Amino acid sequence: MNQQSSIWLPEAASTIAGDVDALFYFILITSIILFVGVISTMVYFAWRYRRRSDADRPEPVYENKLVEASWVVFPTILVAVVFIWGFKVFLEQGIPPPNSYEINVTARKWSWTFTYPNGVVSADLHVPTNQPVKLRMTSEDVIHSFFVPAFRVKADVLNGRYSYVWFESPKQDTFIVACTEYCGTSHSDMYSRVIVQSQDEFDQWLSDNMDDGTLTPAERGQRLYTQQGCFACHSLDGSVAAGPTFLGLAGSVRNFTDGTSAEADDNYLRTSIVNPMLQIVEGYPPVMPGQYAATLSVDDIDALVAFIKEY
Repeated sequence: MNQQSSIWLPEAASTIAGDVDALFYFILITSIILFVGVISTMVYFAWRYRRRSDADRPEPVYENKLVEASWVVFPTILVAVVFIWGFKVFLEQGIPPPNSYEINVTARKWSWTFTYPNGVVSADLHVPTNQPVKLRMTSEDVIHSFFVPAFRVKADVLNGRYSYVWFESPKQDTFIVACTEYCGTSHSDMYSRVIVQSQDEFDQWLSDNMDDGTLTPAERGQRLYTQQGCFACHSLDGSVAAGPTFLGLAGSVRNFTDGTSAEADDNYLRTSIVNPMLQIVEGYPPVMPGQYAATLSVDDIDALVAFIKEY
């Protein structure tokens, strides 16, 4: 079922990708044949019936019932074939197998979060090989679109409702997840990864990422930094992003767009997480989502503050 990448398509890495590619190439090749046929006929007629002199007139052309019927019947058959084939693939993509492993996906500006049945949360999508995986997706803000080119799956992710995709990958590798719905300033940076592992490796990863209560607050904050997608806007090395870097943030003086300033102490860091629109730092747009007050616990916020202070 797998195939190598081509000039037209990336590597096919899911069980349904071969069916999608076959339909694509059928349409592509048929279109090329029809294009060449129509253009060749036009060139031939232009040459064959060109006017050589004022007295040179082409002979009248009368209708041919067989030709007229053919250019109605043949395109109708071709469109019907593409429709039936496409509808079959559409149903195959839209109906996950009953034994699918379900993972919740949350999209936000500008990151993905993947939550597993045992409570593990990750910024990358880890899945086992040869196991149908069903994604239940929703957005915390604007419309996003979940797309894995190698799997040939794509679906809009909407606020206030769930959408679904499923796939099964037989190949252990790492693949790109992209957002294909323009969602704001850092839309082009909204990438994640699908990491396809053996079943044993996947089970071990789930076990290793369970929070057993032994992590320090800063270590929990580091995990939340990844899980909540903070890295999409806040770097750790001073590089410029949509939001201020965490490097050197704690204890610095922050200048705000309203002309005031404040020291980045514990209270400021906490307020910036739960009420980011209260004090907008100069040079940065007011784009940070405000849902963290509802989605993060007091312990989570404390952990993030401890993590930021490490830098």
